[in-house]
Amino acid sequence: MSICELKKFQTSESVGRGHPDKICDQISDVILDECLKQDPNSKVACEVFAANRLIVIGGEISTKGYVDLVKMAWKVLFPLGYDESDFTIISNVNSQSSEIFNAVEKLGVIGSGDQGIVYGYATDECKNFMPLSINIANDLLKFAEKIILEKKVNFIKHDMKSQVTINFNNESNPIIDTVIMSVQHDEKATNNNIQTFCNYVIDKVVEKYKLNFDFKRVINNSGKFTIGGPIGDTGLTGRKIMVDSYGTIARHGGGAFSGKDCTKVDRSGAYFARYIAKNIVAAKLAKKCEVELNFAIGHPTPISFQIETFNTSNYPTKKITEVVKQVFDFSIKSFIEKFKLKTPIFSNFSVYGHFGREDLNPEWESLDQVENLKKFF
Repeated sequence: MSICELKKFQTSESVGRGHPDKICDQISDVILDECLKQDPNSKVACEVFAANRLIVIGGEISTKGYVDLVKMAWKVLFPLGYDESDFTIISNVNSQSSEIFNAVEKLGVIGSGDQGIVYGYATDECKNFMPLSINIANDLLKFAEKIILEKKVNFIKHDMKSQVTINFNNESNPIIDTVIMSVQHDEKATNNNIQTFCNYVIDKVVEKYKLNFDFKRVINNSGKFTIGGPIGDTGLTGRKIMVDSYGTIARHGGGAFSGKDCTKVDRSGAYFARYIAKNIVAAKLAKKCEVELNFAIGHPTPISFQIETFNTSNYPTKKITEVVKQVFDFSIKSFIEKFKLKTPIFSNFSVYGHFGREDLNPEWESLDQVENLKKFF
Protein backbone atom coordinates (compact mmCIF):
# COMPACT_ATOMS: atom_id res chain seq x y z
CA MET A 1 0.00 0.00 0.00
CA SER A 2 1.40 3.42 -0.91
CA ILE A 3 1.39 6.41 1.42
CA CYS A 4 -1.38 7.96 -0.72
CA GLU A 5 -3.65 5.00 -0.04
CA LEU A 6 -3.27 5.09 3.73
CA LYS A 7 -6.39 5.97 5.70
CA LYS A 8 -6.53 9.32 7.48
CA PHE A 9 -6.87 8.55 11.18
CA GLN A 10 -7.50 10.82 14.16
CA THR A 11 -6.87 9.33 17.61
CA SER A 12 -7.40 10.81 21.07
CA GLU A 13 -7.40 9.46 24.59
CA SER A 14 -8.91 10.51 27.89
CA VAL A 15 -8.43 9.45 31.51
CA GLY A 16 -10.79 9.44 34.48
CA ARG A 17 -10.56 11.28 37.76
CA GLY A 18 -9.01 8.26 39.51
CA HIS A 19 -6.08 8.04 37.10
CA PRO A 20 -2.84 8.79 39.01
CA ASP A 21 -1.88 11.75 36.82
CA LYS A 22 -5.37 13.20 37.10
CA ILE A 23 -5.36 12.80 40.87
CA CYS A 24 -2.25 15.00 40.88
CA ASP A 25 -3.88 17.55 38.56
CA GLN A 26 -6.93 17.71 40.81
CA ILE A 27 -4.88 18.21 43.96
CA SER A 28 -2.87 20.98 42.28
CA ASP A 29 -6.02 22.78 41.15
CA VAL A 30 -7.98 22.40 44.38
CA ILE A 31 -5.01 23.99 46.17
CA LEU A 32 -4.96 26.81 43.61
CA ASP A 33 -8.69 27.41 44.07
CA GLU A 34 -8.40 27.51 47.85
CA CYS A 35 -5.59 30.07 47.58
CA LEU A 36 -7.69 32.22 45.23
CA LYS A 37 -10.72 32.03 47.54
CA GLN A 38 -8.67 33.66 50.28
CA ASP A 39 -6.46 35.88 48.13
CA PRO A 40 -7.33 36.50 44.45
CA ASN A 41 -3.78 37.74 43.86
CA SER A 42 -2.17 34.50 45.01
CA LYS A 43 0.79 33.33 42.96
CA VAL A 44 0.64 29.58 42.61
CA ALA A 45 2.69 26.99 40.76
CA CYS A 46 1.76 23.77 42.53
CA GLU A 47 3.01 20.36 41.43
CA VAL A 48 2.09 16.97 42.87
CA PHE A 49 3.90 13.65 42.68
CA ALA A 50 2.14 10.42 43.68
CA ALA A 51 3.80 7.01 43.80
CA ASN A 52 2.78 3.88 45.64
CA ARG A 53 1.55 5.18 49.02
CA LEU A 54 3.39 8.50 49.03
CA ILE A 55 2.09 11.85 47.76
CA VAL A 56 4.41 14.87 47.66
CA ILE A 57 3.08 18.40 47.13
CA GLY A 58 5.73 20.78 45.81
CA GLY A 59 6.13 24.03 43.92
CA GLU A 60 5.92 27.70 44.81
CA ILE A 61 3.00 29.47 46.49
CA SER A 62 2.76 33.07 47.69
CA THR A 63 -0.58 33.99 49.24
CA LYS A 64 -2.02 36.13 52.02
CA GLY A 65 -4.33 33.28 52.94
CA TYR A 66 -3.67 30.11 54.88
CA VAL A 67 -4.20 26.81 53.10
CA ASP A 68 -3.78 23.39 54.65
CA LEU A 69 -2.26 21.67 51.62
CA VAL A 70 -2.55 18.16 53.03
CA LYS A 71 -6.23 18.73 53.86
CA MET A 72 -6.81 19.89 50.28
CA ALA A 73 -5.24 16.68 48.98
CA TRP A 74 -7.63 14.58 51.05
CA LYS A 75 -10.52 16.62 49.63
CA VAL A 76 -9.66 14.99 46.29
CA LEU A 77 -8.76 11.53 47.59
CA PHE A 78 -11.70 10.74 49.91
CA PRO A 79 -14.38 10.81 47.15
CA LEU A 80 -12.24 8.37 45.13
CA GLY A 81 -12.56 5.78 47.88
CA TYR A 82 -9.21 6.25 49.61
CA ASP A 83 -8.74 6.75 53.35
CA GLU A 84 -5.92 8.00 55.55
CA SER A 85 -4.36 4.54 55.74
CA ASP A 86 -3.70 4.57 51.99
CA PHE A 87 -1.23 7.45 51.67
CA THR A 88 1.39 9.47 53.48
CA ILE A 89 1.17 13.07 52.21
CA ILE A 90 4.17 15.40 52.42
CA SER A 91 4.05 19.15 51.71
CA ASN A 92 7.29 20.71 50.44
CA VAL A 93 6.25 24.10 49.04
CA ASN A 94 8.32 27.29 48.78
CA SER A 95 7.21 30.88 48.19
CA GLN A 96 7.46 32.38 44.72
CA SER A 97 10.80 33.92 43.80
CA SER A 98 10.81 37.68 44.42
CA GLU A 99 12.71 38.07 41.15
CA ILE A 100 9.84 36.49 39.21
CA PHE A 101 7.25 38.55 41.11
CA ASN A 102 9.08 41.79 40.32
CA ALA A 103 9.27 40.87 36.64
CA VAL A 104 5.56 39.99 36.43
CA GLU A 105 3.84 42.89 38.21
CA LYS A 106 5.00 46.46 37.57
CA LEU A 107 2.83 49.47 38.46
CA GLY A 108 -0.43 47.64 37.81
CA VAL A 109 0.73 46.09 34.54
CA ILE A 110 0.71 42.30 34.46
CA GLY A 111 3.49 40.65 32.50
CA SER A 112 3.95 37.04 31.54
CA GLY A 113 5.03 34.84 34.44
CA ASP A 114 7.50 33.05 32.20
CA GLN A 115 8.57 32.58 28.63
CA GLY A 116 6.57 30.01 26.68
CA ILE A 117 4.74 28.92 23.57
CA VAL A 118 1.04 28.07 23.66
CA TYR A 119 -1.49 26.88 21.12
CA GLY A 120 -5.23 27.20 20.73
CA TYR A 121 -7.28 25.16 18.29
CA ALA A 122 -10.81 24.92 16.95
CA THR A 123 -12.54 22.84 14.29
CA ASP A 124 -16.08 22.66 12.94
CA GLU A 125 -16.22 18.86 13.43
CA CYS A 126 -18.53 19.23 16.46
CA LYS A 127 -20.85 21.91 17.78
CA ASN A 128 -18.42 22.76 20.59
CA PHE A 129 -15.66 23.31 17.99
CA MET A 130 -13.54 20.44 19.31
CA PRO A 131 -12.08 17.42 17.50
CA LEU A 132 -14.52 14.54 17.27
CA SER A 133 -12.15 11.94 18.73
CA ILE A 134 -11.41 13.84 21.96
CA ASN A 135 -15.10 14.61 22.45
CA ILE A 136 -16.02 10.94 22.26
CA ALA A 137 -13.08 9.86 24.44
CA ASN A 138 -14.08 12.35 27.15
CA ASP A 139 -17.77 11.50 26.91
CA LEU A 140 -17.10 7.80 27.42
CA LEU A 141 -15.49 8.47 30.78
CA LYS A 142 -17.94 11.18 31.82
CA PHE A 143 -20.79 8.74 31.28
CA ALA A 144 -18.96 5.91 33.06
CA GLU A 145 -18.26 8.23 35.98
CA LYS A 146 -21.93 9.27 36.09
CA ILE A 147 -22.97 5.64 36.42
CA ILE A 148 -20.49 5.14 39.27
CA LEU A 149 -21.60 8.28 41.13
CA GLU A 150 -25.26 7.32 40.77
CA LYS A 151 -24.30 3.94 42.31
CA LYS A 152 -25.84 2.02 39.42
CA VAL A 153 -22.83 -0.32 39.56
CA ASN A 154 -20.67 -1.13 42.57
CA PHE A 155 -17.74 -2.98 41.01
CA ILE A 156 -16.19 -0.22 38.84
CA LYS A 157 -13.62 2.16 40.36
CA HIS A 158 -12.51 5.63 39.28
CA ASP A 159 -9.23 4.86 37.49
CA MET A 160 -10.12 4.46 33.83
CA LYS A 161 -8.92 5.30 30.33
CA SER A 162 -10.45 5.57 26.90
CA GLN A 163 -9.02 5.91 23.40
CA VAL A 164 -10.90 6.60 20.19
CA THR A 165 -9.68 6.36 16.59
CA ILE A 166 -11.73 8.00 13.82
CA ASN A 167 -11.27 7.32 10.10
CA PHE A 168 -11.51 10.66 8.28
CA ASN A 169 -10.79 9.28 4.82
CA ASN A 170 -14.12 10.85 3.87
CA GLU A 171 -14.21 14.01 5.97
CA SER A 172 -17.93 14.52 5.40
CA ASN A 173 -18.61 11.02 6.72
CA PRO A 174 -16.24 10.13 9.59
CA ILE A 175 -16.23 6.51 10.72
CA ILE A 176 -15.20 5.16 14.12
CA ASP A 177 -12.40 2.66 13.61
CA THR A 178 -11.54 1.61 17.19
CA VAL A 179 -12.70 2.29 20.74
CA ILE A 180 -10.53 1.24 23.68
CA MET A 181 -11.67 1.28 27.31
CA SER A 182 -9.86 0.18 30.45
CA VAL A 183 -11.59 0.41 33.82
CA GLN A 184 -10.39 -0.44 37.28
CA HIS A 185 -12.66 -2.89 39.08
CA ASP A 186 -12.88 -4.80 42.33
CA GLU A 187 -11.85 -8.42 42.81
CA LYS A 188 -15.41 -9.72 42.59
CA ALA A 189 -16.08 -8.38 39.11
CA THR A 190 -16.09 -10.96 36.33
CA ASN A 191 -14.89 -10.40 32.79
CA ASN A 192 -18.53 -10.53 31.71
CA ASN A 193 -19.37 -7.74 34.20
CA ILE A 194 -16.61 -5.55 32.77
CA GLN A 195 -17.49 -6.24 29.14
CA THR A 196 -21.19 -5.57 29.76
CA PHE A 197 -20.50 -2.30 31.56
CA CYS A 198 -18.06 -0.94 28.97
CA ASN A 199 -20.14 -1.99 25.99
CA TYR A 200 -23.17 -0.29 27.52
CA VAL A 201 -21.17 2.93 27.97
CA ILE A 202 -19.72 2.76 24.46
CA ASP A 203 -23.09 2.12 22.83
CA LYS A 204 -24.84 4.96 24.64
CA VAL A 205 -22.12 7.50 23.80
CA VAL A 206 -21.75 6.48 20.15
CA GLU A 207 -25.52 6.56 19.74
CA LYS A 208 -25.46 10.23 20.72
CA TYR A 209 -23.03 11.00 17.89
CA LYS A 210 -25.06 9.04 15.32
CA LEU A 211 -21.98 7.22 14.04
CA ASN A 212 -21.31 3.63 13.00
CA PHE A 213 -21.28 0.70 15.43
CA ASP A 214 -19.18 -1.70 13.35
CA PHE A 215 -15.87 -0.66 14.92
CA LYS A 216 -13.23 -2.64 16.81
CA ARG A 217 -13.68 -2.72 20.58
CA VAL A 218 -10.81 -3.35 22.99
CA ILE A 219 -11.91 -3.63 26.62
CA ASN A 220 -9.54 -4.21 29.57
CA ASN A 221 -7.09 -5.86 27.24
CA SER A 222 -4.57 -6.44 30.04
CA GLY A 223 -7.03 -8.73 31.83
CA LYS A 224 -7.51 -7.96 35.52
CA PHE A 225 -7.28 -4.28 36.54
CA THR A 226 -7.83 -4.25 40.30
CA ILE A 227 -4.76 -2.23 41.35
CA GLY A 228 -5.15 1.37 40.17
CA GLY A 229 -4.46 4.98 41.03
CA PRO A 230 -1.07 5.91 42.52
CA ILE A 231 -0.78 2.47 44.11
CA GLY A 232 -0.69 0.93 40.64
CA ASP A 233 1.26 3.62 38.77
CA THR A 234 3.09 6.88 39.40
CA GLY A 235 1.20 10.16 38.93
CA LEU A 236 2.48 13.65 38.11
CA THR A 237 0.79 17.01 37.66
CA GLY A 238 0.67 18.03 34.01
CA ARG A 239 1.51 14.71 32.42
CA LYS A 240 -1.81 14.50 30.57
CA ILE A 241 -1.51 17.80 28.68
CA MET A 242 -2.86 16.35 25.42
CA VAL A 243 -5.90 14.98 27.26
CA ASP A 244 -6.34 18.43 28.78
CA SER A 245 -6.34 20.11 25.38
CA TYR A 246 -7.20 18.70 21.93
CA GLY A 247 -6.24 15.07 22.13
CA THR A 248 -3.11 15.12 19.90
CA ILE A 249 -5.02 16.85 17.07
CA ALA A 250 -3.31 20.21 17.62
CA ARG A 251 0.18 21.12 18.76
CA HIS A 252 0.95 21.87 22.41
CA GLY A 253 3.62 24.16 23.81
CA GLY A 254 4.43 21.63 26.54
CA GLY A 255 3.42 23.61 29.62
CA ALA A 256 0.92 22.13 32.06
CA PHE A 257 -2.30 23.90 33.01
CA SER A 258 -3.15 22.54 36.46
CA GLY A 259 -1.89 24.20 39.62
CA LYS A 260 -0.94 27.48 37.92
CA ASP A 261 -2.42 30.92 38.59
CA CYS A 262 -3.41 33.24 35.76
CA THR A 263 -0.03 34.95 35.38
CA LYS A 264 1.35 31.61 34.19
CA VAL A 265 0.68 31.93 30.46
CA ASP A 266 1.05 28.17 29.96
CA ARG A 267 -2.52 28.21 31.18
CA SER A 268 -4.05 31.65 30.62
CA GLY A 269 -2.31 32.13 27.27
CA ALA A 270 -3.59 28.75 26.05
CA TYR A 271 -7.11 29.81 27.06
CA PHE A 272 -6.72 33.03 25.09
CA ALA A 273 -5.40 31.19 22.03
CA ARG A 274 -8.42 28.85 22.12
CA TYR A 275 -10.74 31.87 22.40
CA ILE A 276 -9.27 33.39 19.24
CA ALA A 277 -9.29 30.13 17.27
CA LYS A 278 -12.87 29.29 18.25
CA ASN A 279 -14.20 32.69 17.22
CA ILE A 280 -12.40 32.42 13.87
CA VAL A 281 -14.01 29.06 13.09
CA ALA A 282 -17.41 30.12 14.42
CA ALA A 283 -17.25 33.17 12.13
CA LYS A 284 -16.70 30.70 9.25
CA LEU A 285 -13.37 32.24 8.32
CA ALA A 286 -11.90 28.72 8.37
CA LYS A 287 -13.02 25.15 9.08
CA LYS A 288 -9.97 24.51 11.24
CA CYS A 289 -7.73 27.02 12.99
CA GLU A 290 -4.65 26.85 15.19
CA VAL A 291 -3.35 29.95 16.98
CA GLU A 292 0.21 30.11 18.31
CA LEU A 293 1.22 32.70 20.93
CA ASN A 294 4.78 33.28 22.12
CA PHE A 295 5.53 34.94 25.46
CA ALA A 296 8.59 36.34 27.26
CA ILE A 297 8.78 36.77 31.03
CA GLY A 298 7.63 40.20 32.17
CA HIS A 299 6.16 41.24 28.79
CA PRO A 300 2.53 42.46 29.04
CA THR A 301 1.58 41.01 25.63
CA PRO A 302 2.74 38.08 23.50
CA ILE A 303 5.95 38.86 21.65
CA SER A 304 4.54 37.25 18.50
CA PHE A 305 1.65 35.18 17.22
CA GLN A 306 0.65 33.32 14.11
CA ILE A 307 -2.42 31.64 12.66
CA GLU A 308 -2.69 28.38 10.70
CA THR A 309 -5.92 27.41 8.89
CA PHE A 310 -4.69 24.19 7.22
CA ASN A 311 -5.96 25.19 3.76
CA THR A 312 -9.55 25.31 5.06
CA SER A 313 -10.09 29.07 4.60
CA ASN A 314 -11.28 31.10 1.63
CA TYR A 315 -9.33 34.09 2.96
CA PRO A 316 -5.58 34.82 3.06
CA THR A 317 -3.98 34.01 6.40
CA LYS A 318 -2.35 37.44 6.36
CA LYS A 319 -5.79 39.10 6.15
CA ILE A 320 -7.18 36.99 9.03
CA THR A 321 -4.10 37.80 11.13
CA GLU A 322 -4.48 41.54 10.55
CA VAL A 323 -8.15 41.43 11.49
CA VAL A 324 -7.45 39.41 14.65
CA LYS A 325 -4.96 42.08 15.75
CA GLN A 326 -7.70 44.71 15.46
CA VAL A 327 -10.50 42.72 17.10
CA PHE A 328 -8.77 41.10 20.10
CA ASP A 329 -7.00 42.77 23.02
CA PHE A 330 -3.74 40.87 23.42
CA SER A 331 -2.72 42.27 26.80
CA ILE A 332 -2.34 39.60 29.46
CA LYS A 333 -4.17 41.80 31.94
CA SER A 334 -7.18 42.08 29.62
CA PHE A 335 -7.72 38.38 29.11
CA ILE A 336 -7.14 37.61 32.78
CA GLU A 337 -9.94 40.06 33.59
CA LYS A 338 -12.21 38.95 30.73
CA PHE A 339 -11.92 35.25 31.62
CA LYS A 340 -12.25 35.96 35.38
CA LEU A 341 -9.05 34.04 36.04
CA LYS A 342 -8.56 35.34 39.57
CA THR A 343 -11.64 33.44 40.73
CA PRO A 344 -11.55 29.85 42.07
CA ILE A 345 -12.87 28.01 39.00
CA PHE A 346 -9.95 25.81 38.08
CA SER A 347 -10.63 22.52 39.85
CA ASN A 348 -13.70 22.19 37.60
CA PHE A 349 -11.35 21.66 34.64
CA SER A 350 -8.90 19.21 36.19
CA VAL A 351 -10.65 16.28 34.50
CA TYR A 352 -12.18 15.89 31.00
CA GLY A 353 -10.38 18.83 29.44
CA HIS A 354 -10.21 22.61 29.57
CA PHE A 355 -11.83 23.31 26.20
CA GLY A 356 -15.20 22.66 24.62
CA ARG A 357 -16.73 22.43 28.09
CA GLU A 358 -20.36 23.24 27.39
CA ASP A 359 -21.20 21.81 30.82
CA LEU A 360 -19.14 24.57 32.49
CA ASN A 361 -19.32 27.37 29.88
CA PRO A 362 -16.11 29.21 30.83
CA GLU A 363 -15.46 32.70 29.51
CA TRP A 364 -12.71 31.56 27.13
CA GLU A 365 -15.33 29.51 25.26
CA SER A 366 -17.49 32.55 24.51
CA LEU A 367 -18.22 33.54 20.89
CA ASP A 368 -18.60 37.25 21.50
CA GLN A 369 -16.18 38.29 18.73
CA VAL A 370 -17.80 36.39 15.87
CA GLU A 371 -19.78 39.33 14.51
CA ASN A 372 -16.82 41.70 14.93
CA LEU A 373 -14.68 39.36 12.85
CA LYS A 374 -17.32 39.00 10.14
CA LYS A 375 -17.45 42.76 9.59
CA PHE A 376 -14.04 42.67 7.94
CA PHE A 377 -14.90 40.03 5.33
